[in-house]
Amino acid sequence: MHSFSVSPRCLAASLVKNRRLMLDLARRDAVGRYKGSFLGIFWSLATPLFMLSIYTFVFSEVFNSRWGGTGTQTASKGEFAVVLFSGMIMFNLFSECISRAPTLILSHSNFVKKIVFPLEILPCVALLSALFHLCVSGFILLLAEWLIAGHVPPTAFLFPVVLAPLCVFILGFSWILAATGVYLRDIGQTIGILITGLMFLSPIFFPVSSLPERFRPFVYLNPLTYPIEQGRDVLVWGQSIMWGHWAIYSLIAISVAWIGFACFQKTRRGFADVI
Repeated sequence: MHSFSVSPRCLAASLVKNRRLMLDLARRDAVGRYKGSFLGIFWSLATPLFMLSIYTFVFSEVFNSRWGGTGTQTASKGEFAVVLFSGMIMFNLFSECISRAPTLILSHSNFVKKIVFPLEILPCVALLSALFHLCVSGFILLLAEWLIAGHVPPTAFLFPVVLAPLCVFILGFSWILAATGVYLRDIGQTIGILITGLMFLSPIFFPVSSLPERFRPFVYLNPLTYPIEQGRDVLVWGQSIMWGHWAIYSLIAISVAWIGFACFQKTRRGFADVI
């Protein structure tokens, strides 16, 4: 029986070798979901605009909320919406990839059975497709920030640095879920519930500093807490990255990615038999 390497070098070689294939599949995936619709790819622009409007209305008018505890108070409804939206674009990246991960192999069963295909790139394709939508949402966010506040913080260019370890973490978790989803189909049904719970436990609608001191350590166990807070710091508040925390999170993300890839490689030999 063929043995698949779990070496990080093997993974890197596969990603480099199949980079054109990944980009092509990601482009088809990003554009394909709008195929046949009247507005087409315009929906990728309309959706974040619509959500930004909803956040502005619900949280500033219905809940009459204001953002505090970060050293800066939002002065307008528009600024409050920008703060919320900056957290949501990070969460949406995670949510889109993780919700699809359990069915990645099942939905591409023809790749498993009929041809020799680098199955390990499928989570990467899903991530690249999600990053396209994040870029569109990020453009809307920066445009709204410029129109509302009159400027965009110069620290915004650090956002890709904040995003990088989150992407690595997402890949690791996606490999685990993709492999598990082949053998345990129920995981695809439960992951949506877990993602919804995680959304309300992440500092999207509230700053961590607003929580009682005794609860804060538990919030930081959430893998989304650091990326959301640091992403908001560089995109909205104009604060730099906390490099010590970034380094720790990056090491954890790399560890999760390696474990996830190893689990995927160890279990993939049975995919064809189960599917």
